[in-house]
Formats: sequence, C-alpha cells, structure tokens
Amino acid sequence: MSSGSEERNTAKMTMESKEWHISAYAPEGIPTSDHLQLRAAKIPVAAGSIPDRFVAVEMLFVSVDPFLRSRMTGREDGLYSPQFDLNQVVTAFGIGRVVESTDDKYAKGEIVIGPFLPVAEYCVVPSDFIIRKIEPNGDVELPDYLSCLGIPGFAAWLGIEVLGEPKAGSNVFISAAAGGVGMYAGQLAKLRGCRVVGSTGSDEKVTLVKEEFGYDEAFNYKKETDLDAALSKYFPDGIDMYLDNVGGKMLEAVLNHVNQGARISLCGMISEYNKVWTEREGVRNLLNMVGKEVRMEGFMVGSPSHLARFGDFAQQMEGHMRQGKIRSKHRIYHGVESFLESLQSVFSSSNLGKVIIQVKPQ
Repeated sequence: MSSGSEERNTAKMTMESKEWHISAYAPEGIPTSDHLQLRAAKIPVAAGSIPDRFVAVEMLFVSVDPFLRSRMTGREDGLYSPQFDLNQVVTAFGIGRVVESTDDKYAKGEIVIGPFLPVAEYCVVPSDFIIRKIEPNGDVELPDYLSCLGIPGFAAWLGIEVLGEPKAGSNVFISAAAGGVGMYAGQLAKLRGCRVVGSTGSDEKVTLVKEEFGYDEAFNYKKETDLDAALSKYFPDGIDMYLDNVGGKMLEAVLNHVNQGARISLCGMISEYNKVWTEREGVRNLLNMVGKEVRMEGFMVGSPSHLARFGDFAQQMEGHMRQGKIRSKHRIYHGVESFLESLQSVFSSSNLGKVIIQVKPQ
C-alpha cells in the first residue's frame, strides 16, 4: 500500500476534536481563560484502534452544572467533589452518538448518556461510563435528558420527594427558584398540593417561576434585601420545608421562620462556591433547629444510596413530562467553544433555566 493510501486510511480512523482542558485551579472567583483552555486533539475512532469494552462517541449535548465549579478549586471541601487533574480534559454529564464500539452492548448510531463524558467534540471512553441508551421518539427532547431527566431533575426529586416529603397544604420555600434544580423542585412540590414560594435574582425570574412553573409567590432577593422581612411577608404561617440552593444569609433567615418539625434539604450553596471556606457566610441561629426539632440534611446525587433510586425517579418524571405536568426552560449555547462562557453564565443572576451546550447538530 502506498504511503498516500496509508495516510488516508489513518485519517479515516481519527477525528479532529476540540476539547476543554483545565490548565490551572481557580480557588476563588469564577474560572476564566487562565484556568480553562480549548485545545485540538486527534481522537481514534476505529474499532481496531480503541481498547476492548470502550466506545467512541460524537458528543451532541453537554450539561453545564454549578457543581462543576467545585471540581476546579484545587481543594476538596464543601461538596468534596474529586478535583479535575491538571492538563486533563474536563468531564460533565453529556449525550452523544456512538461512532464505534468494542462492547456488544452498544452499536454505531445509538444515542447514549453518561455522567463523565469529556467536554469535547469526540471522545473514547470506557463503556461503563455510559449509564443508559436513549431511544429518540419525539415526545421527549434530548436536552430534557440533561435537565428534567438529568442531574437537576434528579436533585430536585431527591430534595422534595425523598428528603423533604412535604404534605399537602405545607408551606414550601425554594431558593434559586428559576435555576436548573429550583424550577423542577417547585413544580414537584405543587404536584404534592403544597403552597410554594421561591426566591430569585431578578423580576424577570419572578415572573417566570410564577407564570411558567406554577409557583404561588416569588420575590427578588436583590430588591427585598431584608430577608427576614420578606420571609415574614410570604410565610406568615412559617416554613414547613425548604430546599436550599444558595446557603449563606438565605439559610440563616429561613431558620428564623421554620415551623415545628420542619425539614430542610441542602442541595447546594451557590452563593458560597467561589469563596474559600473562611470567607463564606456563617449561620448564627442553628439553635432554632433544636427548639423547633428541625431536620436538615445534605445530599449528593451521586451517592450510591441515592443512585439506587434513579430508576424510580426517571419513571416518575417521564410520566409527569408526558402528561404535561412538568415544564422545562433551557438556555442552549452552540458549539463546544462556548463552554467557558456557558459556565460563567451559570453564576450570573441573568441566567434563566438549565444551561446546556449543543456540541453537534442533531
């Protein structure tokens, strides 16, 4: 075979791919181009060039979630997420199309989803990185598998259905109500017959959660800066269940308004992610938990005990979606190049709904 033919065959076995690497940790603040870099790579995609029980995947969608920030600090505290290795590709929850496979469970052309797929155009990963195949049938859009049926929806379901368990008529409060988790948490609480109030960072978001997600009330915490007064106004009968997405001053204020036996699900504390622990807001009134016999519990969606419930969650949420009981709002960025911008947007008060990158056209 001529050298020219060999070069053409080799080219067919590899794909040019853009991928995001972490070049430096960002212990404080929002990551920038000083920390994250887009690089070019050649990815082998032929069966003869990838290991046994691996799959070569063309990425279609990538989920951009706040917890990714915790994997870029260079330290393990707070969420205790394993840190990305420097000069390695960043990974995230994603959806892709199988290009080649050395595992009989996956065939060319199948759509798959996994929690640790590279933020890239193409990748080769162990087949056990894939958690399920998706059968596109038109009634569930692919981005919904990264939002309502992905990490945000699962976190909302765990916080409300598993840990919170509010009864019909309960007063439920959701912070970051227009975010990826909050928009589903409020809807799930409404399906339980609760009165639901949310806090957001803009008037536009207040309108969104009330008109699109069915919240009974919502307030803009940037305008109603006296959080104690705001919670007295919106919860004259106290708070029975709180899903915390922000931490800090909001959590402290909530503890002044909890009812006897209230439950608090700690999903995240986005107001504190970009600070070292010594600069984070303290909570001074934890004694209220004793007097009111409050149960406050943190959770991680990736813990084995919770992952064991993923099937229950998926079945219930898909049912809600197909019946039109759950609505979503996505902000779609186009092209893998947009990862840094999209990550930064997650921490912007102007962001609405779930942030997703469409890497490749469907």
